[in-house]
Amino acid sequence: MTIRAVVKGVGHYLPERVVPNSELETMVDTTDEWIRTRSGIERRHFAAEGENTSDLAIKAANAALKDAGLEADDIDAIVLATSTADFTFPSAATMVQAGLGMTQGFAFDVQAVCAGFVYALANANALVLSGQAKRVLVIGAETFSRILDFNDRATCVLFGDGAGALILEAEEGAGDNTDRGILACDLNSDGRFKDLLHVDGGVSTGDSGYLRMQGKEVFRHAIEKLAKTAHTSLDKVGLSGDDVDWIVPHQANIRIISGTAKKMGVSMDRVVVTVQDHGNTSAASIPLALSVGKSRGQIKEGDVVVTEAIGGGLAWGSVLLRW
Repeated sequence: MTIRAVVKGVGHYLPERVVPNSELETMVDTTDEWIRTRSGIERRHFAAEGENTSDLAIKAANAALKDAGLEADDIDAIVLATSTADFTFPSAATMVQAGLGMTQGFAFDVQAVCAGFVYALANANALVLSGQAKRVLVIGAETFSRILDFNDRATCVLFGDGAGALILEAEEGAGDNTDRGILACDLNSDGRFKDLLHVDGGVSTGDSGYLRMQGKEVFRHAIEKLAKTAHTSLDKVGLSGDDVDWIVPHQANIRIISGTAKKMGVSMDRVVVTVQDHGNTSAASIPLALSVGKSRGQIKEGDVVVTEAIGGGLAWGSVLLRW
């Protein structure tokens, strides 16, 4: 008998405020054409004043619970990926636990920036396989608008706020690549590249700081590392790019998304793309795209799905699953 962590439900939430490129033209020296050409982004959402990361996460979690036909107390654990938690501590995950009315189990945050949801999925999978939890609510939620420098036109136009959630449940499988659920994970990091993408604040500086990025260098690392980690996960279970029904990548930049797909030998009509509507929502981007992909009728039960992401650290990785 082989235990698999199988997707039972998915959901997302986006703040009400939509910020089109035209609005950013009035805030910073940029143009709609420049943003679209460089990133593929047309609009993004910003959280309202007083609307925190945990608030977004609670709404996405409730959507996933509804999709799965479950209640909060059916969940054993919450793993929340975020780099913009409400406070230094306690974790945003415990706030979600309280907000859902979940009176048992445990909850914790994972911080791997844009790769956070991949890391959270891998950790949730381990909890299921080890028997620590039967059902795990995995969330990616961010309010990156709070750490953007609106004098830096190279970064402030790229990011947005949002949340996505996914529920994993233990099920028996045959132990081969025909099983539903998570089939393989691959995680990596290299702290030598921390200056390429970071926030210049924190406990050491006494203020929250702003996001800083060396865009060209991040782009160079992204395509190579994302394609490699995706192939590593596929190789672990004897699958190839030809077996993939959908790539659901971190939604950072359309050029990175298309470049990675090309390097994997997968056509863009098998890639779920949401970056045009949401911008880069960091750890929220993959679960958001999974939820949107399912709602569009793209992702169906039995489909082979590859998720991959890279973020500050540098940290990167992939998760291969059968929906």
